[in-house]
Amino acid sequence: MSETPSLPEILYDELVRRALREDLGRAGDLTTDAIVPAELDGRAAVVARQAGRIAGLAPALHAFRLLDPGTRAEICKPDGSDARAGETVARVSARARAILTGERTALNLLGRLSGIATATREAVARLSGLPTRVACTRKTTPGLRALEKYAVRVGGGETHRYGLDDAVLVKDNHIAVAGGVAEAVRRARRHNGHLVKLEVEVDTLAQLDEALSEGVDAVLLDNMDAATLREAVRRCRGRALTEASGGIRLENVRAVAETGVDLVSLGWLTHSAPALDVALDVEG
Repeated sequence: MSETPSLPEILYDELVRRALREDLGRAGDLTTDAIVPAELDGRAAVVARQAGRIAGLAPALHAFRLLDPGTRAEICKPDGSDARAGETVARVSARARAILTGERTALNLLGRLSGIATATREAVARLSGLPTRVACTRKTTPGLRALEKYAVRVGGGETHRYGLDDAVLVKDNHIAVAGGVAEAVRRARRHNGHLVKLEVEVDTLAQLDEALSEGVDAVLLDNMDAATLREAVRRCRGRALTEASGGIRLENVRAVAETGVDLVSLGWLTHSAPALDVALDVEG
């Protein structure tokens, strides 16, 4: 895969703090505080229980550091690497209370993000030899978008829009309100500067032709069958970027890509990819 993207601490610090506050509640960790002496040091291994691509170690380990600033970590399988079932991903040395209290927050983050990276890696692998790229959408967990889109990139995918403010995407409801594709595009052009990219979602070839006549940058070809996609790609060649979306799973992603589209858009990468099974084992 390409170079692993960076994940600055400012993007996850407050999120991890909120997650810990949610878990600690009003009285703290009643179990750990009762059983584990405050001065006891501990060591633990973070282990992948199933094979997958690792993503999210930085925010996961941050949970331990917030509870014990003296935490030390040894990274065995960095973000972007593929772990086998049973492999140690990282080792943590810290106050034993910090390890046990931060365990669930750390594993929730690491498992969630590694699951997304693993699913993305699989989708990308299905397109081996084809120029089509895999992109995710804004169908992310509220509050986790920066991390989930980071995980997609770790898996080899692209991020599409991060939010509503970095590109124009005219969708079916915008078209309905404006009264047509052309009018929606014209309004968007008048409102935004020349550096803002404009994409239009179309369901039919007639809508596609209308969008192309307005000189859009990209078209989102929504829920089209293979024959229609091929014709859409033919009409767009050299005129607009093509992106297929709607009902695309691992089972049919290659067939969709073989129509010649530039990108396939997969919302399920972030809204329903299964978490990777990871665990924390305290070492004696």
